[in-house]
Amino acid sequence: MILAAGLGKRFSSAVPKVLHSAAGTPLIHHVLGAVEKVRNLKRLLVVVGASKDAVIESVRARCPSATFVEQAELLGTGDALRRCREALRDFEGTVLVLPGDGPLIRAGTLSMLASEHKKAQSACTLLTARLDDPTGYGRIKRNPVGAFLEIVEEADASIAERAIKEVSGGIWCFEKEPLFDALDRITNNNAQGEYYLPDAAAVIAFQGGRVHTVAAPDPGEIEGVNDRGQLAEATRRLRARKVAQVIAAGVTVEDPSTTYIDEAAVIGAETVLRPLTFIEGSTQVGKHCSIGPSTRVVDSVVEDGAEITFSVVKGAHIGTGASVGPYASIRPGTRLQADSKAGTFVEIKGSTIGEGSKVPHLSYVGDGEIGKGVNLGAGTITGNYDSETRVKSKTVVEDGAFTGSDTTLVAPVRVGRNAGTGAGSVVTRDVEEGEIVAGVPARPFRKRKTEGTETGH
Repeated sequence: MILAAGLGKRFSSAVPKVLHSAAGTPLIHHVLGAVEKVRNLKRLLVVVGASKDAVIESVRARCPSATFVEQAELLGTGDALRRCREALRDFEGTVLVLPGDGPLIRAGTLSMLASEHKKAQSACTLLTARLDDPTGYGRIKRNPVGAFLEIVEEADASIAERAIKEVSGGIWCFEKEPLFDALDRITNNNAQGEYYLPDAAAVIAFQGGRVHTVAAPDPGEIEGVNDRGQLAEATRRLRARKVAQVIAAGVTVEDPSTTYIDEAAVIGAETVLRPLTFIEGSTQVGKHCSIGPSTRVVDSVVEDGAEITFSVVKGAHIGTGASVGPYASIRPGTRLQADSKAGTFVEIKGSTIGEGSKVPHLSYVGDGEIGKGVNLGAGTITGNYDSETRVKSKTVVEDGAFTGSDTTLVAPVRVGRNAGTGAGSVVTRDVEEGEIVAGVPARPFRKRKTEGTETGH
């Protein structure tokens, strides 16, 4: 049961708190990712409230089998679980409860909690941690021999209770029947006028039920995100984990402190990530690549042996051995085939650059289809947009063709196989195979030699 009904008032945002992203992934998706790896999971319930439609849509995209329970009036975590009674009417077993805003929890820790719960034969087991600064967390009170008594929320705690360092992060295992029996007995007689889930643990203990505690292997795992400052800290920790993970898998990270890798990204062994590199979204980087420095790659595929430096690549496919940069902008829909090049101050959008072709410098290619072995001279521009019709048209440059410096190709236009243009040409009509054109507008100049044979003048 994931609790995701809160408003997140301290975010001052129209976006639900659990949908804010840490390391490129919504907070609740981090939680879902951990929960999905817990063995013997039979059912997933998500309690929604504020902005429920957005939360439901996001969770369903990740976990289509999830069931949703609405908490229309936000009366506390205990009330949230009460509303799940009907959804669990035919369920028997252990209920794992955790907040949707705790992205640092690991699957292994949840599995350990569930295992310890069963081993101790407890009615309730909670994950605890000792924090140097426990501000904001419920303090765990114990009796003189160390047995659990209750959890005191900070708003209700005395000065002595606030000095307690052991806290609960709101991650629990309950047996179903003791849980709902205790929820029927809790009250909202507290500073916030809410029904607290931690009070259910105190009720179970008071009635003689076994309440067991398990310390988190890493105290930071229990920490939630309640404001943008905590979001930034969670993002920092998640990215540090990810960098450590890829290093362990055989990736060279020259400066981990300035390398940012999103949770969903995949990077192959023997790849080198240089300083100030950002690997974002669902990017997949192959083996033996060189990325950076000062490079951002978003939702793209980079195949083995490719090199990207001082550049931005978004929604693109960079082929085996291809080269990008420095200072290139590779925009969505672009595909660089094997051993091709997009060089210095080049922008490419929605285009295919053929195998072995080069766009070396100072060029723009939009909505283009560039064949194999093509060379576009410095300053080549595809004029793909007609301001009167507001239509973007296609430019085709066939295998073996070339353009001279400062050529403008006014789409729709085709430059034939082994054809070419002179420097400064403005091409407004198709160029035939083997033909060379020059001028403004470009006109026939001569035929080009191809494959060692003179084709004409």
